[in-house]
Amino acid sequence: MKIKSAVTISLVPSLYGGPWIYWDALEISIPKAKASGFDAVELFTASADAVNPDTLSSLLHTYNIDLSAVGTGAGKVIHQLSLISPDESIRRKAIDFISDMIDFSGPFGAPVIIGSIQGNLEKGITRDRAISWLAEGLEELGQKAAVYGVKLIYEILNRYETDLINRLSKGVDLIKSLESKNVTLLADLFHMNIEEDSLPDAIQDAGNYIGYIHFVDSNRRPAGMGHTDMNKVAQALREISYEGYMSAEAFPYPDPDRAAEQTIKTFKEFMIPAFK
Repeated sequence: MKIKSAVTISLVPSLYGGPWIYWDALEISIPKAKASGFDAVELFTASADAVNPDTLSSLLHTYNIDLSAVGTGAGKVIHQLSLISPDESIRRKAIDFISDMIDFSGPFGAPVIIGSIQGNLEKGITRDRAISWLAEGLEELGQKAAVYGVKLIYEILNRYETDLINRLSKGVDLIKSLESKNVTLLADLFHMNIEEDSLPDAIQDAGNYIGYIHFVDSNRRPAGMGHTDMNKVAQALREISYEGYMSAEAFPYPDPDRAAEQTIKTFKEFMIPAFK
């Protein structure tokens, strides 16, 4: 089994202070990620064309580091898009935004993450109707991602960020209902600390439906700075034979460099031994 580390880089200055570790340009952040010991970087960009793919490719090659995933949250927080908007044109724009991100990340062998762009219930829309729109989007986008041989990642968020699906078990139910077999779940330890009765139990129950992990503590600070029992999380991931990334999507506390250092320290202390 192989478990790998990743660290987030936000390239959206207007969102500075959010839960991403590095905030500097790729030419600065990627060397720092490599020097800190990460296997890969996860990017958060304003749009698919916000990063020159040739520049990114050159930097990844130079520093021998991978691209683990690309976030799509800017579609929601900047462009106000939602996969469950009652406005069909907004749903279409959301799908197109994510599709463009897949075209950007796919050639790097990296998936995209559908998090906040999944949206929130709006007045007059039933949950069943919203779930059906979400499923339609995941079906189309899952097929698009498959063209590049990568998964589509659906992130389970806590109740304060979406009122749609908040627990891994409900995410599993959604994925099982899809015809596409190319959609997987993102288990974010911060969101899980709010919603799940037991992190290890939720991980074990979701099993191989989990395809990506956000490695963060209960207070959304770097792993090891809250009360999450990382040893139990590590053992649960080992029991489901998890193979993939644990990406640091956390506040850059007390600063980006020390947040990265803290993350790698905790990753080496708990995750590496569990998977030997």
